[in-house]
Order: sequence, then C-alpha cells, then structure tokens
Amino acid sequence: MKISDLLKEEKFSLSFEVFPPKTSTAFASIQAATEAIAALGPSFVSVTYGAGGGTSAYTLDMAKNIQEKFQVPTLAHLTCVSSSRETVAQRIRDIRNAGIGNIMALRGDLTPELEATDRSQWNYRHAVELVREIKASAPEICIGGACYPEVHPESATQKEDILHLKEKVEAGCDFLTTQMFFDNNLFFNFLYKIREAGIFVPVLPGIMPITKANQVARAIKLSGSFMPQRFKSLVDRFGENSAAMQQAGIAYATDQIIDLFANGIHHVHVYSMNKPEVAAKILENLSEILK
Repeated sequence: MKISDLLKEEKFSLSFEVFPPKTSTAFASIQAATEAIAALGPSFVSVTYGAGGGTSAYTLDMAKNIQEKFQVPTLAHLTCVSSSRETVAQRIRDIRNAGIGNIMALRGDLTPELEATDRSQWNYRHAVELVREIKASAPEICIGGACYPEVHPESATQKEDILHLKEKVEAGCDFLTTQMFFDNNLFFNFLYKIREAGIFVPVLPGIMPITKANQVARAIKLSGSFMPQRFKSLVDRFGENSAAMQQAGIAYATDQIIDLFANGIHHVHVYSMNKPEVAAKILENLSEILK
C-alpha cells in the first residue's frame, strides 16, 4: 500500500523507523528486534540505509521480510550521494522487484571520506535529483522526502531551505517526514511556513524518544535540534538512572505525540531505534487514543 494513501486516512496512527545491521553477524539479532516492532501493527515501517549505501542489501531484505511476514507496508530508504546512475537504477529495480511500493529518497550523509572526494564527478549531489530519477523510471512508486523544521544544517536560512524543499516536492515527493524535534511549536511554525510557500503534501512529524542521556549529544549532532529547558531538566534529573531515564523519555515523547494529535495531526513517525520495548510502551500509553 502506498504511504500517501495511508496518510489520507483521518484516524490516528503511528509508524516506526528501524535500521539494518552494519555486518552480517548482527543480522539475526537486529532482524528479531525489527520483527518485534512490526508485530505491534504500526501503519508502516521505515527501513534506513547506511551512509554511502553500505547496508543497502540488508535494507531491502528487512523491508521485504517485514512486508511479507507481517503484512505491514514498508518504506525503503535510498540514498544517492556518490552513487552512479547505474547503481541507483539497479537499486530502484531491486526495490520494485521486491514488491515494495514506497521509497524514502535521500541524498545521504556526507561522511568524512565523502567530504574529501571530488564532488564534481558525482552524478547526484542533492536528493531532488534522486526524486526525479525515481519519478521517471518508476512512476508508480510513492516517494517520501526529508525536511527540517529547524532548517537544514547546510542551508543559510530557513527561507532558502523551504525553497529547496518546494523544488523537491515539485519534482515528485508525495509526502515529507521531518527530522526529529523536541518542541512541537517548532513543527507547527514550520508547517505554517511551508503551507504559505505552497507546499501542500502530507508532512509526518518525526519524534525520537530519548531513553538514554548519551543520546542527547548525538541527537543534537544529527539534527541540530533545539532542546527545550523542560527536556534538559528531565535529562539532568533522571539521566544517571537508566530505568528512570527510559520511563521519562518515553513519557516525554508520548506527551509530544498527544499534543500533535490534539492539534490536528493524525499521523506521527517514531524513530524507535530498533527498541521494540520503547515502541510497545508508547503504543500502550496511547492505546485508547489510537482506537
């Protein structure tokens, strides 16, 4: 099922994101975790893709397994940074042949190794080029794109960032998923600005439950996320107690989701980090709301 069709439904729903292993030795344990998340019955499961395409085979294997074993729609991530057109074309064919109808089209992270290479020879420099490629070669595929409520780290201004986002949507993105944020006001403000700019595709807010204190620095590094004082106080108070921090982090994420639902948002994407116990607890906290 296309995710763009799922997002037209006006019932509340949660989707979860999982990531594939970096090595074959970790495949079994990670697949078990992702299957436990899929078994919870989310609206769909998103499967990420390693920097430079390093886990591309695992991404496809996991997405296909979830879809076939649990009848849960999957969203396969695909990055294009430093890839050749032939490689990207083959990966699109592989996704189609696996029966997966949704692709998250991303540029991909610029690792230190990629930063040091000559980018003038790259076939793809931006996600919009990948979106166009998918649209041209597989027009039946539902295409998702990423967006940043707090501005992309490489954009000079939010206005510039939104112009690039509009270009990506006009190229063929059917929906958008935000980078994680910890203050819902940032999301609502962003949503107002992009609608004003003429971007009307569905936007999935991305929520990450922070269940360990050491996740905070990584979250800031990945997304440049603003951390509200309320959240900082939570980490200061419970960060050294792992059980308490997990409970508090899940409660904070649950509160964000409830606020989003209460203010007109029907679908929320959760960065569950391959933690079925976290995903299950959030669903339990929202059991009556999601009915």
